[in-house]
Amino acid sequence: MTTIESNEGNGRLGFLEKAGYALGDAGSNFYWKTFEFFIIFFYTDVFGISAGAVGTMMLVTRVVDAVADPVMGTLADRTTTRWGHFRPYLVWFGLPLAAAGVLTFTTPGFGPGGKVIYAYVTYCLLMLLYTAVNIPYSALMGVMTSNSKERTSLASFRFVGAFSVAVLVQYCTPSLAQWFGMAPALRAQHAFLSHPGEWVRWFLSKDFLALPSNLARGWQLTMGLYGLIAVVLFALCFLSTRERVVPPADQSPDLKGDLKALFGSRSFVVMIVVAITMITSFVLKGSVSAYYFKYFVHRNDLLGPFLVSNALAFLAAVILAPPVAKRFDKKTLFMAAIGGGGAVIAGFWFARPGDLALMFGLQILSSFVIGFNSPLLWAMFADTADDAEWRFGRRNTGLVFASAIFGTKIGLAAGAWVTGIILTLFGYAANVEQSTRSLLGIRLSMSVFPAALLILAAALMKFYPLDDRMMVQIEKDLKDRKTQA
Repeated sequence: MTTIESNEGNGRLGFLEKAGYALGDAGSNFYWKTFEFFIIFFYTDVFGISAGAVGTMMLVTRVVDAVADPVMGTLADRTTTRWGHFRPYLVWFGLPLAAAGVLTFTTPGFGPGGKVIYAYVTYCLLMLLYTAVNIPYSALMGVMTSNSKERTSLASFRFVGAFSVAVLVQYCTPSLAQWFGMAPALRAQHAFLSHPGEWVRWFLSKDFLALPSNLARGWQLTMGLYGLIAVVLFALCFLSTRERVVPPADQSPDLKGDLKALFGSRSFVVMIVVAITMITSFVLKGSVSAYYFKYFVHRNDLLGPFLVSNALAFLAAVILAPPVAKRFDKKTLFMAAIGGGGAVIAGFWFARPGDLALMFGLQILSSFVIGFNSPLLWAMFADTADDAEWRFGRRNTGLVFASAIFGTKIGLAAGAWVTGIILTLFGYAANVEQSTRSLLGIRLSMSVFPAALLILAAALMKFYPLDDRMMVQIEKDLKDRKTQA
């Protein structure tokens, strides 16, 4: 632990500890970005079940999360080890999560009914184990420092890790599934070209994706690779971080009191509703992107570069967020980011199949504008934990972040459910030429629908009470209480 630099008095964290914390979200995003952009496409076009069945499954499985997430948060709050409350979960459940990822992306030789049952069971298992890792990881940010501004910086580091992996997942996943699914002889035939750059261009090209491949096997092996990398990143995060903020000394276990403090905080309730609305929008647009390029643009090879442009623009905004947040109030910046980004996304409605420059321009601009919200969102959730302690005298960081992650999962499920419903209502059929009505549904899901959700989320933030000035006062009052105690 000698590599960790920190100033305990003012809550400042050293670069190495922030970078180590970022590795945890890098590991998580091998799963989250696969959920966000590819899981519906995998289930419909590789696994072999209908879009409607997938959407319903995503929604129904949230019932499990409704119990699992708060239980996990409460359990983490009450876990006491020499490593802290939250850090041990990164190493306890990293390997089981990797195994569940492989099982979820394994296509069994069952009939339609058997496949649906298998999908329900494995997807539920995967989400439970994701919960066991990601809720303690997210809560860790709230106890590494009590400095609100420093949390914004820490969250920015977190999302640098997240979006760096997002670039890899979004750009390379279809090609990795194609590569791992190819017959060994065919793979060997193309393994060595005259120049590494030539091989990379071929690997990411339309011609490569058109080669014969057992995609079911390819997706299974791709998730195995992602899982192993994630296990290593979780372990490094565990080794690099420390927990410093502790609950009040006289706080006793009381779930009823914890929930009262949580939902009695207007700031927390507003953030949950806004997070659900935002994630629904992101998943809707992200999920339909594969269909948009396959059936509307007829350039499936451009999906990877399109999604990567999204991740790189997000990454640029995340890097700029801390200095910008020092100049502007967090709440104001957050509202401008999601509302302005929503307005730009609406422009996709005017794009035609050949308007590639317009599509990429809208993607880059909207992602850059929206990207400022990513570190702010989680820093503001950490602020709501301070707000609850300030108002009710109870600190439950794990429960706050468990509820926040449950909100993001509700958004994930709602986005997937809405995507499945829209595709079904507009007559989508897998792997055939789409009707005019089906293409209309795809275009609306890429533009008008997600834009409206983001603008709604920006409007709801008017009810969020914690501006920067109030957070300074809350931080001061909490420090004074602890000094007196």
